[in-house]
Amino acid sequence: MFADIKGLNEECGIFGIWGHTDAAQITYYGLHSLQHRGQEGAGMVVKDGTKLTCHKNMGLVTEVFSEAKISELTGNAAIGHVRYSTAGGGGYENVQPLLFRSHTGSLAVAHNGNIVNADLIKRDLEKNGSIFHSTSDTEVLAHLIKNNTKDDFLVEQMKTALNVLEGAYALLVMTEKKMLVALDPKGFHPLSLGRLGDAYVIASESCAFDIIGATFERDIERGELLIISDAGVESQRFAPHEPHSFCSMEYVYFSRPDSIIDNVNVHAARKRMGKILAKESPVDADIVTAVPDSGVSAAIGFAEESNIPYEMGLIKNRYVGRTFIQPSQELRERGVKMKLSPVRGIVAGKRVVLIDDSIVRGTTSRHIVQMLRDVGASEVHLRVASPTIEHPCYYGIDFSTRKELIAARYSLAEICQEIGADSLEFLSQDGLIKAIGRENDSPNCGQCCACFDGVYPTPVYDKANEAKC
Repeated sequence: MFADIKGLNEECGIFGIWGHTDAAQITYYGLHSLQHRGQEGAGMVVKDGTKLTCHKNMGLVTEVFSEAKISELTGNAAIGHVRYSTAGGGGYENVQPLLFRSHTGSLAVAHNGNIVNADLIKRDLEKNGSIFHSTSDTEVLAHLIKNNTKDDFLVEQMKTALNVLEGAYALLVMTEKKMLVALDPKGFHPLSLGRLGDAYVIASESCAFDIIGATFERDIERGELLIISDAGVESQRFAPHEPHSFCSMEYVYFSRPDSIIDNVNVHAARKRMGKILAKESPVDADIVTAVPDSGVSAAIGFAEESNIPYEMGLIKNRYVGRTFIQPSQELRERGVKMKLSPVRGIVAGKRVVLIDDSIVRGTTSRHIVQMLRDVGASEVHLRVASPTIEHPCYYGIDFSTRKELIAARYSLAEICQEIGADSLEFLSQDGLIKAIGRENDSPNCGQCCACFDGVYPTPVYDKANEAKC
């Protein structure tokens, strides 16, 4: 389902390349492959050997970068970013990468995640004279490391800065001489290293390597700092390993099905979610259909396990642009009908099992169920390939506040009534962990499940900047 309708948004995707004469063009294709991670704004910073040049704007990658603009961005290294707004909100000033210039050199930063103690750090920095130009939590990091960006001290300054941060961060930092890559000690979000000939490539998801013809090398380790330069790649640690807390929603919803994350193919994991869901919550029905696109893999698994045929009961209109992405609830609801259409000839007179990846507010689900009934479905049984989302996320996913989450306010029976389905069931948390393939003795088996169970892997902070858990 479309994130803009559902109200379930990932903050961003990042891409970087070092040592290729067509760095800007390759970054464009890399960002295009990561477009699903952010559709609000896009940008890149390119290094030509003497200076850093930035181009960014609101909009999709294809809207921000024309062929003429790409041809102007010459250089052999670049970092890029696609964004949804979470911490700090939207606006041009928050579109990344952020570029800072001073007499000691330039510094560009691209960030995926959310720094939960950013407000506390910002307050201290402002007391010492720092002036902020955006409301993004990413700028906090730039101020921490910009105190001294002389080349000899950059790496140590970066390590010091990273150890001040709490929360989720996959980071790219570039100067005229180096690219630094870092992943937080708990490894909330994906980040990978690849090779394209002699060039080094960094991306939020491995699918970006496929589109540019790069070879996947390995995942960035949590607490690791990579230093990439013309001399090659050096790996250091800025923090010891902490218990892994990888975001479960990356597997459920955000990552592309063709990505491989921590040696797990996303499509295969989602298909297993559907199979386990069919075992946990069987239903007597005529067809299985999916809320496209993110529900398709789970629906295939559910159909195979239950021996109920999978049919394309809903069609997504791929030609509706961002013009129809609006913040008001009324326009969001109208957007459901503009982007999804039921197939009357498939659905009419049938008992339908509808598979979705998750439910946030419940509004979208209610409209889809009603659309299926309007074209003649005799029954609609909703099965959700993830546990109930009852808690907000503080690590880079723009979940609604707790009061807006339908599962935080209603029982299962009440949600079913609100949505208008004949029955409703969710995948268990144990089933989710098993589907991802993380069964071991550790709590949640290295997955962050805070949005499901409220167990946060780090302290989180309220508006008064005090830790609340």
